[in-house]
Amino acid sequence: MTNYILTVPVTFTKGGKEQTSYRRVGAVFENTKTNGGETFLSIKLDYPVGVTELVAFIPKPKGKEEGVTED
Repeated sequence: MTNYILTVPVTFTKGGKEQTSYRRVGAVFENTKTNGGETFLSIKLDYPVGVTELVAFIPKPKGKEEGVTED
């Protein structure tokens, strides 16, 4: 089973340069059905999210989530 961190991309300008950070909003879990081995994804949100784009990343070891904020 593979798990991913679900994020929302946030674009901002810093020093005249456009940058993107990713805020965590939940998790994605890859599941496999026992009958037939079909793979599907379960998405769990940390809180209600009103956005048009979500991005999922494979999680890094605790404390190494560079660019992903918990705000």
